[in-house]
Amino acid sequence: MAHERFQTVEGQINWNDPMYKLYEKAKRNGGWNPADIDFSQDREDFLQLREEERIASLPLISSFSAGEEAVTLDILPMLHAMARQGRLEDTMFLTTFLHDEAKHTEMFSRWQQAVGVGDLDLSAYHNDSYKRIFYEALPEAMERLYTDDSPEEVIRAATVYNMIVEGVLAESGYYSFRQIYKKAGLFLGILQGIDYLNMDEGRHIQFGIYTIQRLVVGNEERFKLFHDYMDELWAHAYGVVEYLVGLAVLQREQSNVESRIVFEPDMMRQYAVKQFHIRKSKIDRARKYKNLSELEAAADS
Repeated sequence: MAHERFQTVEGQINWNDPMYKLYEKAKRNGGWNPADIDFSQDREDFLQLREEERIASLPLISSFSAGEEAVTLDILPMLHAMARQGRLEDTMFLTTFLHDEAKHTEMFSRWQQAVGVGDLDLSAYHNDSYKRIFYEALPEAMERLYTDDSPEEVIRAATVYNMIVEGVLAESGYYSFRQIYKKAGLFLGILQGIDYLNMDEGRHIQFGIYTIQRLVVGNEERFKLFHDYMDELWAHAYGVVEYLVGLAVLQREQSNVESRIVFEPDMMRQYAVKQFHIRKSKIDRARKYKNLSELEAAADS
């Protein structure tokens, strides 16, 4: 695609653009390095667990690892779409976004290597619901942007990527992992890494929220498209949650020994439901504005 103009020659970067502000946050807060995290205590913790306790930690880790790899591989079409549309500030932020996801992938892989499960095939823990989202819906929606970057397709892509994968599943998984292992005093290295991830994911989710808001504002058909697609994906997202919860409950029922690792079955379920409704409500806030100009004015204030 030939360039017809350059924003920074005819004018300048829009310093007040919400995406530029996210870019600034990424520069300030995104400088952590997965290689600097010490996983030596995590290894000791893992080896001291009983075999069934070690196995019980793997489904969540498998979900995290594949999920972070998927979003690393699948973000490029959104970056291309924003660049083609001449959205410089979005494109600048998405370069940090891609870097973040690569670090997240690295972090989980380093942890698996450190505790001694790096060579195990953990894909058996991906059920049909997980595969529907991460193996199919996510890459399909993102890759479609290469040939169709219409508002409707950008909404679909941001919905599955930012609202469901990041805003519901990742947030729920990280919350549950912290609740389980922080209370048990285990895996302090990966818990530190998840804290870093949460800071990054907060920026990523904000990208998705504002991107969808600016495309649905003043357009009821697009609001309906967003809500319908969220509802369609929710069935599969909750299927992932139920599967992970079911595995944990089964492991607990089969154990004859009291464990220091306490898992509350409804914790992940309730948190996932809460996150789903929060994501919807964030987009619905755009209903307060009549048009994009009003939304942009509010974002600048």
